[in-house]
Amino acid sequence: MAAVLVALIGVAYASSPSEGSAEERLGARLSAPETASLPPLKLRITLPRLRSRGTWPVPEPRGYYWGAWIDGHRTKGEKPPWDMAGVLDFERDVGKEMSLVHFGTPMAYENGTDYFPFLKHQFDSIRNHGSIPFISWSTHAMGNFDHPDFSLRAVIEGRQDAHIRDWATAAKAWGHPFFLRFNWEMNGSWFPWGETRGNNQPGEFVAAWRRVHDIFTSVGATNATWVWCPVADRGSTLQPLEGLYPGGDYVDWTCVDVYNGNNPWTPFANVLASTYDRVAQIAPDKPMVLAETGATEDGGDKAAWIRAMFSSLPRRFPKVHGLIWFDYVEPGPGGKTDWILDSSQSATRAFAKGVADPSYQGTRSGR
Repeated sequence: MAAVLVALIGVAYASSPSEGSAEERLGARLSAPETASLPPLKLRITLPRLRSRGTWPVPEPRGYYWGAWIDGHRTKGEKPPWDMAGVLDFERDVGKEMSLVHFGTPMAYENGTDYFPFLKHQFDSIRNHGSIPFISWSTHAMGNFDHPDFSLRAVIEGRQDAHIRDWATAAKAWGHPFFLRFNWEMNGSWFPWGETRGNNQPGEFVAAWRRVHDIFTSVGATNATWVWCPVADRGSTLQPLEGLYPGGDYVDWTCVDVYNGNNPWTPFANVLASTYDRVAQIAPDKPMVLAETGATEDGGDKAAWIRAMFSSLPRRFPKVHGLIWFDYVEPGPGGKTDWILDSSQSATRAFAKGVADPSYQGTRSGR
């Protein structure tokens, strides 16, 4: 099991991990060029536009925000938000516009000296669609997990302060609410910011988080809604969460990533329950989002798993107010193809029926 965990990126419970390193798998998620151009969008939205909350964080909804993190398999090209056609295709499949569009970028390219800027064009594309940007932003150099200038210690020492300040200042200037999932799945060892990886030390994750958050606060970038996101640890084999929580003043929403494969095949509630309960005890006053959610077709009934997910959320997991499907084909030879929602018509229909409930907010929500 330990070898499987090291090999996976965010898919801690997949049954058949794809070949290739964790670094390669993360790179595939975070590698879209920021210079890509988008054609003008023809909006299909007829819902009234809500008044912008300006630089306030994203508000907690009465029901659920929902959406997807989509790779390029739907368009055979760039992934959203570089190409929003993938979002439109997902929405056609499920018959409803999504309120969240998830994507990710690291801080820098492999050399560690060329940085990803705040991607205003991509943020605008999501907002123009009527959705809320949900970005996973991480302290690493793409393609170079062990770059010393992006370690937790380097962040704590201020080596990345200038870029963080520039990014936060641009986010403030953009001026609209968005979710910022920072250094996620920190309770595992597969990402460079995990405390059990390399030379990282206990307490460094929290110290790095607080330093970055404090820079955002200092420049007035209060439109960032900070999301603290461990991965579901159904076997209690990962790092305990108590020492990884930055504190209520540094977190707006909590989060869990939830995956199911056939190792063994596990019902949705059983995957989530223990980590949900632990997070709810640590941060009882915070709403929760499931930022990566997925199941394979191998080992059980994926459509039934999805139906059970929707039915159990309001009954067993009332703190959850956001749901994002991981609509990705994992890279590498033999990479998994069935995390995607359209791996079967039955899975797509089950998800479409779930989000058809009016409690799942559509576009123009929470903005």
